[in-house]
Amino acid sequence: MQNGVIKLAPSILAADFCRLGEQVAEADQAGADRVHVDVMDGHFVPNLSMGAPIVQSLRRVTRLSLETHLMISDPDFFLDEFAEAGSDSFLVHWEGNNNLHRTVQRIKALGKRAGVAINPATPAAMLEEILPDLDQVLVMTVNPGFGHQHFLQSTLPKIRQVSQMIEQIKPECDLEVDGGIDEATAPLAVEAGANVLVAGTSVFAANKSVADAMEGLRDAILQIAH
Repeated sequence: MQNGVIKLAPSILAADFCRLGEQVAEADQAGADRVHVDVMDGHFVPNLSMGAPIVQSLRRVTRLSLETHLMISDPDFFLDEFAEAGSDSFLVHWEGNNNLHRTVQRIKALGKRAGVAINPATPAAMLEEILPDLDQVLVMTVNPGFGHQHFLQSTLPKIRQVSQMIEQIKPECDLEVDGGIDEATAPLAVEAGANVLVAGTSVFAANKSVADAMEGLRDAILQIAH
């Protein structure tokens, strides 16, 4: 594996919100590929989190791509608001979406990258029809809603399956994983085929600087190449 192939997407859900701009700037300087913004509505997942004003604030302090993960019911109602705030890409869930194709086409019409996320209990096969329209797929490696969760090893075969589907149907599509990614689990996800790693706790809540935490993740991934 060549250095630089794997992209890191620090998740601000685990950041210190008193120092959010500063920590995102640190991640930017440390070579993050994008910033992952978890949006939760208390309905689709049992938690509440940030809205479009956070994206608007981040847009002023970073040139990194702002990836907005909509863990919400009826994401269609919020796409325009987040796009105007500065979101560069959207991840919407396969689960509970009345018309996923329409949602994806709306994201494309806004000129944004479109991705679909699937929860641990959702089979990879559910992506087959929508995959040609996607720029990325996100396989959740925990049940969505909270940070600080442990990586579900049972998702590894699904990551491999999605990787094979992407290779056959749309090779340029990113395969992203989210949940419990740290120095121990990142190599497992990469070996299974992921090329984008969302990492929250292991980047922002580690007992080290953001730059050192990200370097630790990269070093762990590089070990599997040797």
